Formats: sequence, C-alpha cells, structure tokens
Amino acid sequence: MDNLLSIVTFLPLLGAIILALFLRGDDEAAQRNAKWVAMWATTATFLFSLFILTGFDPQDTGFQFVEERDWLLGLQYKMGVDGISVLFVMLTTFTMPLVIAASWHVTHRVKDYMIAFLILETLMIGVFCALDLVLFYLFFEAGLIPMFLIIGIWGGANRVYASFKFFLYTFLGSVLMLVAMVAMFSDAGTTDIPTLMEHNFGTQTFSLMGIQIIGGMQTLLWLAFFASFAVKMPMWPVHTWLPDAHVQAPTAGSVVLAAILLKMGGYGFLRFSLPMFPVASDLMAPLVLWMSAIAIVYTSLVAMVQEDMKKLIAYSSVAHMGFVTMGIFAANQQGVDGAIFQMLSHGFISGALFLCVGVIYDRMHTREIDAYGGLVARMPAYALIFMLFTMANVGLPGTSGFIGEFLTLVGVFQVNTWVAAVATTGVILSAAYALWLYRRVVMGDLIKESLKTITDMTRRERAIFAPLVIMTILLGVYPALVTDIISPSVAALVADVETAQAAFEAATMVAEN
Repeated sequence: MDNLLSIVTFLPLLGAIILALFLRGDDEAAQRNAKWVAMWATTATFLFSLFILTGFDPQDTGFQFVEERDWLLGLQYKMGVDGISVLFVMLTTFTMPLVIAASWHVTHRVKDYMIAFLILETLMIGVFCALDLVLFYLFFEAGLIPMFLIIGIWGGANRVYASFKFFLYTFLGSVLMLVAMVAMFSDAGTTDIPTLMEHNFGTQTFSLMGIQIIGGMQTLLWLAFFASFAVKMPMWPVHTWLPDAHVQAPTAGSVVLAAILLKMGGYGFLRFSLPMFPVASDLMAPLVLWMSAIAIVYTSLVAMVQEDMKKLIAYSSVAHMGFVTMGIFAANQQGVDGAIFQMLSHGFISGALFLCVGVIYDRMHTREIDAYGGLVARMPAYALIFMLFTMANVGLPGTSGFIGEFLTLVGVFQVNTWVAAVATTGVILSAAYALWLYRRVVMGDLIKESLKTITDMTRRERAIFAPLVIMTILLGVYPALVTDIISPSVAALVADVETAQAAFEAATMVAEN
C-alpha cells in the first residue's frame, strides 16, 4: 500500500479535523459522538498500522515503507521505519484506543479533549517515522503543545504549575538540539537522517575557552542532543518535571506520558546519538552509565517514601528508564536489545499501573495511599490485575518486565561490572516499594467505612486491561516476538558504532606515536 506511513500518521489528525469542523454543541449526545469519533479514528489507525508490521522484513536493516517528496524550501518530507522504530509506532497505535476508552467518563470539554489526544497521536507517530531532521524536530516539539493543554485544562488542582514546568523543561532542552541540527546541516549539507547516519562528523580534539574538547565536533553535538533527550527520558537529575506532570495529569494523560512520550528520549539516543556520534557516545558512556545507576537507586529510594500513588509510579518510571539509558550506552547487542525491549514493556506495564490508579481514583477521588486498604474484599478482579502489573513492574520472570531488565544488565555487565552491580540493587528496591504499595492499598482488613461500598471493575474497565495483560504475559514468555524484529537492525547499528570507535582509537594511537 502506497503512503502507508502517512496514512497511519495523519489518520488521527483527520479524526481531529472532523471533530473540530462537524461536531457542534456540548450536550450528552455531542459528548458521546466525540468519544466515538476518537475511538474509531484511533482504532482505524491501529488496524492500518498492522499492515506495517505484517509487511515489515526484519532481515532488511535499512529503512522500509520509505516516502519521499519535496516539502518546504528545498527540504524533504521523508518518512520510513526500521527495526528500531517500527515497534514504537505499533506501541503508539496500540495504546491510543485504550487511552480513549479510559477517557469515557470525561464530561468537561469532551470534544476539545479528544481533539488534543488525536493530534498528539499524529505527532507521536511522526516522531518515530520522520527521516528528516527538520520534520523530526517539528513532530518532536509540536507534541509538547497538546500534552501541555491536556495537563493544564483537564489536570488536577495544581495543573497550571505542572503544565508549565513540563513545557519549559522539555522545550529548553530541545533548543540546544535545534542549534546542533543547524550545525549538522552546515557540516553535511543535508537534513536527511539516513545520510547523516553515514556522515563522519569531526572528531579532532580542539580547545574551546581553554577547555580541551576530546572527540571534537561530535562531542559538542552529542551534548546538545543529550540535553534534549535526557530531559525527555527523563534522566536524573533533570527528572523533577515528571512526578508533577503525572500527579496533575488526567489518567489518560499519565498513560500517554509514561507509555509513549518518555520513549522519545530513548528513541532519540538510538536514532541520533549512537549512529551519528559514535565516538562521542563511547567517550561519554561512563558518565551516562553512572548517571543511570544513580537514577535507579536514588529514585527507587524516593519512591519508597511517597504517599501519592501516582507520584510513586512516576518515580518508578524514572528508575526503569535508567535501565534503558544504561543498555543503550553499553552499545552492545544485549544492552541495546534490552533497552528497546524495556521501553516497549514499560509502555504496557506503566500504562496499566496508571490505569489501575485511575480505576480507584474515579470511585474515591483521592490518590493518597493511606485512604485505601483491604480492597481485595470488595474488588477481587481489580486486586488480581493490580497484582499482575505490580509483579511485572518488579521484573518477575514470566512477565515482560523481567526480559528487558535482564538483557540490559547482561549488556552492561560486559562493559562495567560495578555499574551493573549498583543497578541490580534497584531491582531489589523496586520490589520493596511496589509490594509495599500493593500491601497498603489492596491487602489487609477493610476497615474504612468509605470503602465498604466500593464496586469492582466494570466490563469496560476489564476490556481496557485485557490487551495489556495479554501483551505483558506474551512478551514475558515469548520475547522473540520483539527480539526477532529488532535484533538485525540493532546488530547493524552496533557494528557501525564499533567500527567508528575502532577507527578513532587507531587514529589516536597513530597521532600519539
């Protein structure tokens, strides 16, 4: 099918345009229609994206389904996917119908709410498909706007502060990336991403304001991109916007933020930092590995003292993203495979955990852990599902959470044993805070009067969780569903990075002699 990527990318935007132009009023019927239009648009997008997955050849390590045409001032509109990006497209299209279904209870400005999520889906898919620097930057930055509005309009009591903090952190980080993109265009004469991946950016050491820049231009470009992607991940210590954003965002906003938006940082490292700046990536890897290890331990400890369920899960996300950055900059097959697997797995698990919080928040209108206890007596189905995703978050064998963490740690162990040892303590700490949360919310006697009439999950809520349960268990027992697709592209990436690093080391030795 021609233009398949463009169809998948812009189909949600078409749904948003239909809502904006043809839906009038804010009565109950109009609200219901807005929800159904959004549901059909996201479902159709997912169904079309299945053609991408079924037509994708994992053994072809190049870009597939490529679309290219003249666009703006000599720039190219270029889209394509490879083994690294195709599953992130699938994660996005898989998640969005569930997000819309989880928003069925929304009654405030429903049409605007659905339009924001549909536009956001188009921009997120565009990030994973763009093969032009300018196109990527536009998708990457424009995604801030609908998320800013989702938090700021439909969020909690402190939503305005959280939305501005989210926007400013992520936008300011990306300004440096824009400067780096201009420098890349000046050096390479193109904004074509596949061409830039083959381009050799300078690695000759020079002095800048009295400081020796080892790795030359590559190091400066790497740092500029790192500033953007580290905030987006988010990495310690630029992670503080995430807990506030999660706590104030509506449930659906938290699901999208955790399941998809955070993955753009990891995807950026894989698409830009490693292939375009391999020498700088190697030079800066020890810094990233230790930052990641510190993040895993520190944010796990912070999670243990949280009283708000959403904030606890948000800090858990920062810890799990630490495994991702470790795996990526281990720059070996197991590490990068594990990082990608962990991102996909985290999309299902963290999204489900935020939905679990949303289920009881809709009934009790509080996220305070102390307000609950003994829910198993009234909500057995909820207790079972919450337990499954708690165990998956811990990394229990048999769930997808185990595969990603295990592969990542194997990859990191080959590079730095001490970093792997410190990071492994994070697995123990994650069990502590996750099981303690479950114990306080679900287990024990039902003694609070306000909980004695709480009802179990509805049929709609169970239907939302069903696909997430299936994927979490399926990938846990049969990880080849993911690794068979990503491994050839990862192997090609790792080989290119190692070749570039070996050439730099040889040139350095020659220069020293």
